[in-house]
Amino acid sequence: MAGSADLLATWEAGLGEAPAGRALLLHRTARPDLDAAALPRLPVGERESDLFALRRALFGERMQVRLGCTACGEDMEFDLDAGEFAENLAGHGSAAPGRGAGNCATSHDGPAEARRPIAALPAERLVRVSEGGWEVEFRLPGVADLTAAARAADPRGALIARCLVSAEYAGEVRPADALPAPVQHRIAEAVEAADPGADVTLNVACPECGQATRAELDIASYLWTELDAWARDVLLDVHLLATAYGWSEPEILALSPLRRRYYLELCADV
Repeated sequence: MAGSADLLATWEAGLGEAPAGRALLLHRTARPDLDAAALPRLPVGERESDLFALRRALFGERMQVRLGCTACGEDMEFDLDAGEFAENLAGHGSAAPGRGAGNCATSHDGPAEARRPIAALPAERLVRVSEGGWEVEFRLPGVADLTAAARAADPRGALIARCLVSAEYAGEVRPADALPAPVQHRIAEAVEAADPGADVTLNVACPECGQATRAELDIASYLWTELDAWARDVLLDVHLLATAYGWSEPEILALSPLRRRYYLELCADV
């Protein structure tokens, strides 16, 4: 687990980044065991799982979520259990919300890895589809694939072209643009089933009007907001303790949160 100094460095680096860059920085913190260049090629659901694990390690199990009802405009606040949520996603592609929420479901239209020989791809990152005489192998998309496809005139076609490993019809190899619509639909279904945590959607019943509001749970954005608030609090602590005791930032950050809080209470009593 990254220490306070490392987390502050991640926060500082992310201040000038767009949301995608911040998500990558958070993923690097969550997966220091992997080369940074490999992270955007992981299946989206794997990244989301990594970020949930980081969030739990940094800030605990309880997640407070606030949404506005799309029907009546009422603010809705409820809790999610991050551990249970992540476990449900990993287990069967759905997640149970906390108090005050309705239900959750997941769907995927995710990203993937750069084109590689099939033998080099882990089996769990491939889906195989047989439909109408077609035999197709497709790799689970990663963030890099989604980002590149979004820039194309035909995002769906671009994503298929990037992630297609092989396609055969009647024993003949065929290109991505030859895939008929029913085969593309089956690929989308297979990807969603294989990577259910790639897109998490909350379906929350409003306690005022009873109507359901659907909203995406963007764990990267949620976690960044928490990290930003934490970092600003820590820097305030550093300022106060440095002013009171003359300690350096590394010395203050080396203190446990409990000892740091105790010294701050002593400063307030003076």
